[in-house]
Amino acid sequence: MRRADRLFQIVQYLRGGRLSTAARLAERLEVSERTIYRDIADLQASGVPIDGEAGVGYLLREGFDLPPLMFNHDEVVALVAGARMVRAWGGADMAQAAEEALQKIEAVLPPEARARAGQVEVHAIAAEMTPELRARIDEMEAAIERRSRLTLRYRDEAGAQTERTVRPLGLWFWGKVWTLVAWCELRSDFRLFRLDRIGDATPEPKPYRPEPGKTLRDFYRMMAQQDAREPNGASAACRSAGQPR
Repeated sequence: MRRADRLFQIVQYLRGGRLSTAARLAERLEVSERTIYRDIADLQASGVPIDGEAGVGYLLREGFDLPPLMFNHDEVVALVAGARMVRAWGGADMAQAAEEALQKIEAVLPPEARARAGQVEVHAIAAEMTPELRARIDEMEAAIERRSRLTLRYRDEAGAQTERTVRPLGLWFWGKVWTLVAWCELRSDFRLFRLDRIGDATPEPKPYRPEPGKTLRDFYRMMAQQDAREPNGASAACRSAGQPR
């Protein structure tokens, strides 16, 4: 690891007021404690507000921020590939944001890393993505952020239509299918709704208040419990949550 990368990693490990000893930093970065002491001293001398001392631990004072611009080889590949996948499979707003993020990443990368970003041969093609589905993804994401209760007109696998009032909680992507994770007030339980089967989606103007047992965290907890009981945990949990087919 280059020394510049190591100094950056030290700052990253100390972010958020986390106290860390030289021994722990040395173990993570695979260097000696003496090297850590020297690096900490150099960071402090350059103006990085690190408090602490040898034998006690170090922490980064609040208010200091360092842009994470020193990406390694694998991180560059992951960022470029991830942005391309969002651009292909995300909503219209997501796709535009992914394109802008790619441009910003390339603009701040050093020449070697910028060249590597241009050589990433990971691409995503999404012929199934229609303008209507992209707009629906953005619509659901906005409702989740605003905590807007939605009245959905939904068509199931058999073609039967129902009307549901739901609390949108999250979006899941299953490879080629997007689903909305929601608390269904009709069933008084969690349900997953395929976005391509949602007809109308009418939001209520007043946001709902999160209630115990009806949050995304509760849904994940239910999935974890199901996973512990059954070998095919993820699929079983989705079945128990009523994943529409």
